Amino acid sequence: MKRRDFLGLTTVAAGTLALNPLTGTAQTTTSEPGEPVWVPLTKDIKTTRIGFGTGMRGGNRRSDLVRGGYPKGIEMLRYAYDHGIRLFDCADMYGTHDMVREALKDKPRDSYVLVTKCWVLPGALPEAERPLPEVLVERFLREFGPRTEYIDVVQIHCMQNDRWTREQEAVIESLARAKKAGKIRAHGISSHSNAATELAAETEWCDTIHVRLNSEGVAMDGRGAEAVAETLRTTKKAHDAGKGIICMKVLGQGEGGMASNPELRKKSTTFVTQLDCVNVMIVGFTELPHIPEFIANVKAAEKPKG
Repeated sequence: MKRRDFLGLTTVAAGTLALNPLTGTAQTTTSEPGEPVWVPLTKDIKTTRIGFGTGMRGGNRRSDLVRGGYPKGIEMLRYAYDHGIRLFDCADMYGTHDMVREALKDKPRDSYVLVTKCWVLPGALPEAERPLPEVLVERFLREFGPRTEYIDVVQIHCMQNDRWTREQEAVIESLARAKKAGKIRAHGISSHSNAATELAAETEWCDTIHVRLNSEGVAMDGRGAEAVAETLRTTKKAHDAGKGIICMKVLGQGEGGMASNPELRKKSTTFVTQLDCVNVMIVGFTELPHIPEFIANVKAAEKPKG
């Protein structure tokens, strides 16, 4: 597949000016709607190269998107949809299912991809109980709305070691039953360590993996160039094993200078865009101008055809 086809969206530069909330300076943005170009995530699921991550600094069913207010969040989600972003990444601990429902309530269900996650660890949710995913998925379906008869991807959230297949055996089996029942289309993990990713690469059950990766080695498993190299190794191993790779922390959650430095954001976006072992990138947009900036940076990073 050519890199241009793999980009996952097309946009038209309109040359309008917006104020970059991170730097306070004027910037040229892309404001014309863009048509999505679908790319493979798994053998059965296609999505767009860029996804909207709704969980920036998430916990206890709150995130920066929620804290910014529902009208603003819904406006941003709809803007992203209209500009060719059709993957929406959620989790039980983010509290964004209902916001995504409201933003997409008039959109065809087959025009976007929903990802969410089950939290199985202590803390991070108001309640102590951790029901099996089959129970949680029924609630998630209600929260996403009456038109949502299935969720595209449900993952085990925040796996951190090389024992998660043993420790989460009941959760794994429950997600497999939910998939067999047609309530979800794929399952996997969001990985917060290279050890967890490496095990996922070797686990047939695992369809998709969230990995933390950016050019600067911030908000990752370790820091710096060595952390980047090791994460690239495990990510490539998982991708070569047929796992759908969703890259998170592309902009390091704004850490390491990325919140204030547009050139650093562009550098990291270029780095991840040009990786052949990444299917999808998700970004926790919290201001409207973040969206066209990221789209423009991805387009500029495309490898030449041929």
